[in-house]
Amino acid sequence: MDRVLIKQVNWLGDLVMTLPATRAVRDAFPRASISLLVRQELSGFYDGADWIDEVLPYRLVSGLGSIAGQLRLIRDLRARNFDTAVLFPRSFSSALWIRLAGIPRRIGWSDDARGFLLSESFKRLPDLLRQHQVNDHTELVRRGLAIEADPRRLEVPVASDHVDSMRDWLRERRTRTGRLVALAVAAAYGPAKEWPARSYSALIDRLAADFDTECVLVGSPGESARCRAVADAARAAPLVAAGETSVGELIALLSLCDGFVGNDSGSMHVAAALGVPTVGIFGSTRAWRTGPMGSLARVVQHPLECSPCMSRTCRFGHYDCLRSVTVDDVVAGLNEVWVGTAAKSEP
Repeated sequence: MDRVLIKQVNWLGDLVMTLPATRAVRDAFPRASISLLVRQELSGFYDGADWIDEVLPYRLVSGLGSIAGQLRLIRDLRARNFDTAVLFPRSFSSALWIRLAGIPRRIGWSDDARGFLLSESFKRLPDLLRQHQVNDHTELVRRGLAIEADPRRLEVPVASDHVDSMRDWLRERRTRTGRLVALAVAAAYGPAKEWPARSYSALIDRLAADFDTECVLVGSPGESARCRAVADAARAAPLVAAGETSVGELIALLSLCDGFVGNDSGSMHVAAALGVPTVGIFGSTRAWRTGPMGSLARVVQHPLECSPCMSRTCRFGHYDCLRSVTVDDVVAGLNEVWVGTAAKSEP
């Protein structure tokens, strides 16, 4: 294996869960050139990763432009003469790209009827589907490359220049002297993952009143409106970073926080993997499958008879699995993970 391509997954939280397997490939083949194929908007995740030889960002548009973009991508991959490809996503399209790029060895799961496009395809066994999703990726490199990867090895790369810029960003805006807690109040998956906005506003005020804690709301540009609405409804005037940071800057900002509270989201996985005391609020999804990992991570969830339903919206319209989670529940979770940890933030 001289030139290895790893096709990465398409969501921030999923990228975190591929880290143990990706690092294991690097360690097993220290002299190989390893390239990562990742969506352009997520490529900043690897800004601090000096152990990767090349990050190949790609961007696809809809319609005829998508076809042209895919053809360009395939040509670019073919020109790089990769000898091995590892496919973490299970989509048909990702396997098709790699096959048309002429990469001889193509390793991946056989989902989505794509086994014939791979040189080595494997079926996910029922036992694997009962484990945390991080094991999907470590198991793939074990079966495909005979590499043993530790699923607990979640080493999120943090770029030092981003840390410096985000520390300056905080210094210019902070007004409180207590701990700094990041909140991820939105979720790309849909409202069945989102704790009510009014609950987040109440949490901001409670943390300020009881602990002199300041909150910073994080998220993508598309989530900034919800973050602003939550901030406007709170008396304690939290900071809003949603829409103002790249993925690399988001990672750096979270690394400077003393705590995190949020929905089942990419930011939640990043915070927990960074070792930030983390409370994840779960509703329609399965915490045992996609929950935050780490000794300082906790889940708050009130399962109902209908949950986890894995739906984007509540088919009954009440979202009681989320509404039943109280501010007291979340504060108790934070207090639990804060025990023994010292504040690291500066006003």
